[in-house]
Amino acid sequence: MPPQFEALCPPPQLLPGENIDHYYAVQAAIFCDINPQSAVEWLLAIDVAELSWEMQRYRVLRHRLLNTYRQKAIEMTLRRVDLAGVIPEFRDIAETYTMTNALDWQLDASAARDIEARLETHGFDQHAISMEVYVQAREIILLFESLLNGAQLRRLLLLKEINNVRRSTIVNGAGARSRDEASSQ
Repeated sequence: MPPQFEALCPPPQLLPGENIDHYYAVQAAIFCDINPQSAVEWLLAIDVAELSWEMQRYRVLRHRLLNTYRQKAIEMTLRRVDLAGVIPEFRDIAETYTMTNALDWQLDASAARDIEARLETHGFDQHAISMEVYVQAREIILLFESLLNGAQLRRLLLLKEINNVRRSTIVNGAGARSRDEASSQ
C-alpha cells in the first residue's frame, strides 16, 4: 500500500485464534487483484478485503459450531439407543452415563470409534448423525448463511463500485484529452 494511503486502512480486528499473517495474506491478494490506484479505490479495496476475511471467519465459525452440535447429536442418538427400555428409577443414572459417553466421544478417539460402531449397529451411521446435527443447528446455520450472503452481496457491490469508479475515470480522462486537443488546435 502506498504510504499516502496507509491511514485509510485501520488495524485488523481479529478474534482469538485468528492468524494475523493469514489476514495480511488475504488482504495482499485482494489488493494485488484489484490494483487500486486512487484513494477511493483503496477505500473500496480495503472494504473488499475486510469482507473477504469476514466471510472466511464465518465459514470457520460455522464449521466449529457444527462440530459442537455433532457432540450434541451423538448424545441425542446415544439417548435413543441407551435409554430405550430403561426403567424410570435408573433413568437419571443412564442419562449421566449417556452424557459421559458423548463427552468421551469428543475427547477420546478410541471411545469415539467404539461409540460410532455401537451406534451404527443400531442403524445410526455418520449420515444419520449429520442429519441430527443439521436439525439441531438449523437456526444458527440460517444465521451464518445470512451473514455469508450479506457479506458476499456487499463485496460484489463494492467490486461493482470499483469498476464504476474506473469507468468514470476513463470517461473523464478521455473527455479531458478531447478538450485539451480541441483547445490546442
